[in-house]
Amino acid sequence: MLDRKPVQSWLTDMDGVLVHEGQPVPGAPEFVKKLRASGKPFLVLTNNSIYTPRDLQARLARMGLDVPEEAIWSSALATAQFLADQRPGGTAYVIGEAGLTTALHAVGYVLSDFAPDYVVLGETRTYSFEAITKAIRLINDGARFICTNPDATGPSMEGALPAAGSVAAMISKATGVDPYFVGKPNPMMMRSALNTIDAHSESTAMIGDRMDTDILCGLEAGLETILVLTGISSRTEAERYPYRPSRIVDSVADLIDEV
Repeated sequence: MLDRKPVQSWLTDMDGVLVHEGQPVPGAPEFVKKLRASGKPFLVLTNNSIYTPRDLQARLARMGLDVPEEAIWSSALATAQFLADQRPGGTAYVIGEAGLTTALHAVGYVLSDFAPDYVVLGETRTYSFEAITKAIRLINDGARFICTNPDATGPSMEGALPAAGSVAAMISKATGVDPYFVGKPNPMMMRSALNTIDAHSESTAMIGDRMDTDILCGLEAGLETILVLTGISSRTEAERYPYRPSRIVDSVADLIDEV
């Protein structure tokens, strides 16, 4: 990525970049503080659709990260925006938590299990067999299938948990219908984030810890991509992919002086 414009806007993943296993990444509070002081537009991105921006703001604040509510962009918000653009004032049967239902209500969607326009699958702490069965039947009856993100598993203190991508695969197997995934690595997530802060891809950097979502998504959206080594992907693993980040740094602490 040669001859890029200077970075005027920043997008950063949350888990693995700013926080890791419930703790702030060393240097992350200082990085966020510098971002806020710079006045440059920025967003913290997450594929997790469980929480509202207010919930996430409080979670980050407990770890010493002062991120404004309006600077948080989730796959739930991106999904709601996508549906509002596609079919304004529509209806949806939702499997998910407050982050998703609140976002859909905010764009004027009605949540219903009576002939909905969409079945929308997001993350939830407890996937109900009854709810999944209803989703399958509604899709068989013609509802369009949307999933907030393709992540197959999510982290927990006890180990991996099945996530939206795994449940989507089960529904697809039962219906023969594949969902449209809105979250990373779909560039739709990145473009919606750019539009939210009125930023341009030529002068925006994406910081992430996963080659298969953050870096791929940023690359396909035309952003400078920075892989940090505080989360999922290692330097060795990064070399195995057919695409490369613009650069690799140890952590966001290495970027403080660039903001």
